[in-house]
Amino acid sequence: MSPDSMTPGSVRSAAEVNEQIRALWMRAGGSLSAQERAEYELLVVEWAAAIQSSVIEAA
Repeated sequence: MSPDSMTPGSVRSAAEVNEQIRALWMRAGGSLSAQERAEYELLVVEWAAAIQSSVIEAA
């Protein structure tokens, strides 16, 4: 997934984003290129937001 393909405001579960992170690492073979690192960083931010959202909903 490229940063351009992310829809602003789209909400995916933390599990969905985590699966994408795992797939990225598998494709990369454990060593990320600069472009993959940028994608990874975006996914981590999205994952953190999904976790925070689920904690707020649980409260």
